[in-house]
This record gives sequence, structure tokens and C-alpha cells, in this order.
Amino acid sequence: MATTKVKGTNAKIKELKGEKPEKVSAEDLQKLQSTINNVNQSYIELGRLAAAQHNQLHTLAGMQDNIVLLQEEMKKTYGSDDINIQDGTIKYPENGEVNKED
Repeated sequence: MATTKVKGTNAKIKELKGEKPEKVSAEDLQKLQSTINNVNQSYIELGRLAAAQHNQLHTLAGMQDNIVLLQEEMKKTYGSDDINIQDGTIKYPENGEVNKED
């Protein structure tokens, strides 16, 4: 009498006997590893972006400090720090007082 093998028969017999598999299939393991690797790559990229953002914020703070220094210099030189950055015209205070120190 010849027996024919049916795919999954061994797994079904083990299931009926109450035996649990010791390992996941190679295909499922590969899928799991691939997904975990993708998640880890995303975390690495997020960390890189956070570090870049942190550095950019420090750079921006330095530039804002420079603006304050330039405003003080313009006020000292021209009596006003209200300057049109497109054409360089100076807008003086309404009362006409200029605090220019010579």
C-alpha cells in the first residue's frame, strides 16, 4: 500500500497531538527580521533628523543674537533701528527724536 504525502500533514498531526512548534518558519522569521530592521532604520533616521534640527536651532539662535547686535549698532549709528531691509530707508520715531551719540 502506497502512502501519499500531503503538504502540512505533519503540522496537522502535531497540532492534534497538542505539540507546539519550537520555531517559526524560515519565511516568517525573514518577514519578522525585515520588519524589525525597517523599524530600527526609521528610528535611526528620526534620531539623525532630531540631531540636525537641534543643530539648526542653535545656528538660528546665533543668527538672532546677531540681529540684536546689528539693531543696537544701527540705532547707535543712525538713531533708529527701524530700517527697510529692501531699500535701506530709515524710519525715525514719530516725535523726531534721534538718540544719535557723536
